[in-house]
Amino acid sequence: MFETHLDATYAWLGLALVSVAAVGVVAALPASPPPDASGVAHTIDSVAAGEHPATAEHGLAADRIRLTDRSVALGGEGGAARAPLRAPRVTPVPTERHGASDADGLRRVLGGVPPDAAFDDPEAFAAAAERARARDDEWRPAPDRLTVRRVHYGGVRVTLVG
Repeated sequence: MFETHLDATYAWLGLALVSVAAVGVVAALPASPPPDASGVAHTIDSVAAGEHPATAEHGLAADRIRLTDRSVALGGEGGAARAPLRAPRVTPVPTERHGASDADGLRRVLGGVPPDAAFDDPEAFAAAAERARARDDEWRPAPDRLTVRRVHYGGVRVTLVG
């Protein structure tokens, strides 16, 4: 009545191994999906492709960001995601504050200050944007919101992202 069949023992061992393997696979899965880099890229491209000055914001659910003039990458608990930018001449605005510099002027313009209040002339604005595009692209802490602003100053047209 209480005898153990050899087949039942192997079945229980097999079931135990499959259960342990399933728990291992589930534990290895990320708790959340990777951040939405393509949505951020779409926001940047839609502002940059316009003919008129415009501003947009995009909420970020990421821990870190890497922004270049050609792509945006976001990283978080769920992994990392990268999306290409199709818009020409996107200017990443540095977030570090190391005294008065071009980056301070670009941050002010990104925040809504007219470019002629932050820079002496359009050439200085264009040069500051060019230096910002030439910076090393490295991972930085991500803000809660990303701001995109297309600005015209004289004959200079720049799309600032920060």
